[in-house]
Parts: sequence; structure tokens; C-alpha cells
Amino acid sequence: MPSILPRSSPQDQIDAARTFATHEILFAGANGFVGKVTLALLLDRYPDLKHLHVIVRAKRGFTPRERFEKDVLASPPLKPVIARLDPAVLKERVSVHKGDMSEPLCGLSEETIASLQGRVRLIINCAGLVEFTPPVDESFKSNVDGVENTIALAKRLGARICHISTCFVCGECDGLVEEDEPVPGFYPRRKSHEDHSFHYAEEIRFMRERIAEVYAAARARGEENTKDTKQRLSDLGVQRAAQWGWVNTYTYSKSLGEQLLAGESGVEYTIVRPAIVEAALDFPFPGWVEGGRTAAPLIMMAMSGLRHWPLRPEAPLEVVPVDQVASAILIASALLMNGRAHQVYQIGTAEVNPVPLKKLVEWMYADYCKSQGRPHWLMPGVRILSPAHSRKRGERLLSRIQTAHEVTNAVKRFAQRSNIPGRKPVERLARTLRTLGIQLNIREQALVLYQPFMHDNRFIFEAENIREASLRLTAEDQGRLPWTPEKIVWKKYWMENEVRGIQKWVQEESSKGRSFKL
Repeated sequence: MPSILPRSSPQDQIDAARTFATHEILFAGANGFVGKVTLALLLDRYPDLKHLHVIVRAKRGFTPRERFEKDVLASPPLKPVIARLDPAVLKERVSVHKGDMSEPLCGLSEETIASLQGRVRLIINCAGLVEFTPPVDESFKSNVDGVENTIALAKRLGARICHISTCFVCGECDGLVEEDEPVPGFYPRRKSHEDHSFHYAEEIRFMRERIAEVYAAARARGEENTKDTKQRLSDLGVQRAAQWGWVNTYTYSKSLGEQLLAGESGVEYTIVRPAIVEAALDFPFPGWVEGGRTAAPLIMMAMSGLRHWPLRPEAPLEVVPVDQVASAILIASALLMNGRAHQVYQIGTAEVNPVPLKKLVEWMYADYCKSQGRPHWLMPGVRILSPAHSRKRGERLLSRIQTAHEVTNAVKRFAQRSNIPGRKPVERLARTLRTLGIQLNIREQALVLYQPFMHDNRFIFEAENIREASLRLTAEDQGRLPWTPEKIVWKKYWMENEVRGIQKWVQEESSKGRSFKL
């Protein structure tokens, strides 16, 4: 159990309101899920902030300010905040700068850098590519190159860095992940602190060479931008991550970014590591969620009636509401600007308030039965399978669907040749079977992709540092930036915030033609 931390004395307290009112901040990644909510929370709770500088990537046909207003300020989490905010705050205290985190010095012009030198106290870096298995060069561009460029910019500006990473840089794990594990030289299969098999600079150099080789070979074949080349780069990232013990390319590249930052001298920093970031608990409103890169694919499968799950029933799902993450980022930022931050803040819930995976799928299956007008106690229950059993079951179902599709196609061709009536129902059935086959393939791919988080590993992230940090704030700031994972009522949150949020903000958007990535 976590220790109970004493409240800090008045002389030890950090006044976040005064800190934000007296120091300027540069913010990157404002258009992402976590970035939008963090930006909204900062503007809502601290409208007297001194000045906020936002980096926005150029987009054809829009100035950076226009894109910021369209993609960020007009988004659901910012809209209610902007509606109650004094317009003078945006006009006088928020500046937008054209930039790109993957470019040297984050793409800022020399003129902009000169104007910010000596003014910006902190860079909050929420930018990053949150995809499990992208082409590894794309992951590096965002999660490794972006950190290098942020470090270089911080040195030019004389600023500190609050870097947003992920708890899952720990890789393969079974149990408690502590916060004091040294960052440089870490790899998941490290035997001890005397194991120096891994060095981040050598690893980055090695991978950049492999990426260049893949592109050189592709150019020689005239296939530089083809699907095959992207697949080779995706496979390269997956294989290299697995070799060291990371569960995917995303966590591998984020760990390399952390190690770049921790291995750099002359820059003060803190690393904020959220677990799986999900729907808002309270802010900007309950249930706000965006995109489909975290648990959304699993939840959408559960909502469609899936009851066979390859998971460890007793293992907790390490999830945290996005507004709790935003609070943690701003708490850590306030402490860092006051020179009082820890190097790492893990943002998880399972240490103090775990929610078992089996409970989650049972709640969602009961909800599905209710939506179908069937009492769940009259329906077959949730079944827990091994991954191997689950794959075999999926293969059998897919084989049956494919056989039925082939038979239906044969009947359709015969009806077309013979010009006999009844062709349209057969054609509809063929389309339905094809859709079912595609959906089953996607489902099986998702179960494999999420297997490290549901079955292979059991993650519990120590979050002592953020508890201590929260208690260092004034009582007023603790109210503005709540860190309260122990108060989450999981069944209520999961069904009313998470599931309904996914239905409204992910499933409806997907049905409008906006796809999500697994």
C-alpha cells in the first residue's frame, strides 16, 4: 500500500497561481487529446497566467493562429472554457508561433527564438505520435527527434522542460513499477543497474542507420513511398522493440526520448508518465474523449457484444482520466518552475484504486445485454480464454464466414448467369458476410495488439511522487488541480463516462467516416 504523506508546512508550499502568473510557458502538442485538456485546464483555472506561447504546425490555407482557433479553441474541450473566458486573455496573454517539433529548434524562426529568450521559463511538451506500430521513422521523428529538438530549444531559451511520456516505457512487467528506476541505460530486460548492455545514443544511431538502409533499398527498387516500404519500417520497429523487451514501437521510442532528456546536461526537466489515458472524469465535462488509440477499440468490441476475452482476470487495467492527467502535468510544471520537482511522475490509479479487467468486461457485457432488451443473467456469461484459444476460436469463425461468403458468391454468380429472380437478397447477404469477415479480422488484430496490456503483463504504477506534489500545493491550488484517483467509483465512471463517451465522441465520429487507428 502507498504511504500516507503528511501535508507540507506553509513555508514548503508551492503557490501554483503565483507561479503561472509570474512565468511564461511555451506549449507544444496543443492539438492532441491530452494537450487540449491540459491547455483548457490551464486557461480555465489560471486566466491570470503571465503569457502562454503555443507552437502550431503550418497547414496549407491557414495561418498558425487560424489553425489554432479552428482545431484547438473550437474543439469540444476548449469551447466551454473560451465561452466563459475574458477575450482579453486570449488576445493579450496567448501567442501562437509557427513551428514543427520534428524540425531543428522545433521549427521556430530565429526571430521568434530571439523574442522568447530570457522570457520562457518552461516548455510543456505534450507532442508525440501515439500509435503502437507505425513505421519506425515516423515514431522517431515525433518521439525521439522531437525531444532532441526540444532540448536544443530549451538551451537556447534558458527554459526547463516538462516532458509528457508514458508509464509503459517500463516494457514487459509483472507487478509494481517504481518511479526511482534510473532512466538512462534502461531497457525492460535489464538484469541490474550494473547491466550496461543498452545505451540510448548508440541505439538511436543504429536505428537511424537501419532506417536509411530501408529507404536506400526502396529507392533502388523505385518503391520509396509504397505500402511495402512502410510495412518494412513498421516491422523493423516492432522487432527492435521486442528484442529489448518493449511491447511496441511507441513505448520503445518514448523510452528513447526519455533517455535523451535524462542524459542531457544543462537542462532541468521532469518527466510525466500517464498510464492509459481515458475519458474525462469531470473536466471539461464528464466523458470527453477523443480518438481511438487507447482502449476505444476494445470498448467498441465489448459494446457490440463480445464475451470471449483473452485476459488475466485479476490484473488491473491501469487507466487514468484525462483531466487527472492534465492536473498532474500542471502540478509537476508548477513544482519544476520552483525547482522542487522530481525527475519522474507516474500517473496511474491501480496502486490506490485498482479495477480488475474481468470486472470491466462483465460490466460492459451486462450493458450490452440491457441495450438488447435481454437480462444479462439469462444470457451466457463472459468467458476468459487463453490467447492461443482466442486465436483458434477467431480462426474458426473466420473460416466459417469465408466459406459462407464463397458459397454465397457462387449462388450470386449462378443467379446472374441464369437471370433468375432473387439476386438482390443474395447480393446483400454476400456484402454482409464480407463486412463480417473484415470486422472479425480487425477484432482479432486488436486483441493481439492489446494482448501485452490485457494478458501478458500486469502493470501497477507507483504514483507516490504526484501524491506528494499535490500535497505541496496550497489548498486553493489543490482545488483547481485535483489529483484524486482514490475517489473514482470505477463502475460509475466506466459506464457513464468511458463507455458513453466512446459512444458519443469516437463511435459517432467513426460512423461519420472518421476512422480510428489500431
